[in-house]
Amino acid sequence: MSFKNWFGGGEKSESPDYIEVDVGKEVARKVKVVVRPFVLKSFDDVNRILEVMREGYTVALIDIKPLKQKDIIELKRSISKLKKTIDALEGNVAGFGENTIVATPSFVEVYRGEKLEKLEKAETTA
Repeated sequence: MSFKNWFGGGEKSESPDYIEVDVGKEVARKVKVVVRPFVLKSFDDVNRILEVMREGYTVALIDIKPLKQKDIIELKRSISKLKKTIDALEGNVAGFGENTIVATPSFVEVYRGEKLEKLEKAETTA
């Protein structure tokens, strides 16, 4: 071994000192939509629901009966906060029956029956 090879001054190796990373290539990931039940027992439960909804891939089925029986004013505050945040996320909020609410991300549409269809027909004719 010569003195030049020992200190790296000899033959140059062809291995680069860096590695190219292709940032345009994304790793294929399966995106799943999760339907998750929640029970609204107090106003503080709304924050937990909204954290999950901000992730963007959860449909929340919310049972409002416990809070409805406990405090109707707190229920109205909770639904108002939920609706404002879901609207900001461009999602949907709809009621099913008297005790259940569904909150969905922007890519999920909630069927609202004939009432919505009549509204859409009125808009297209106007």
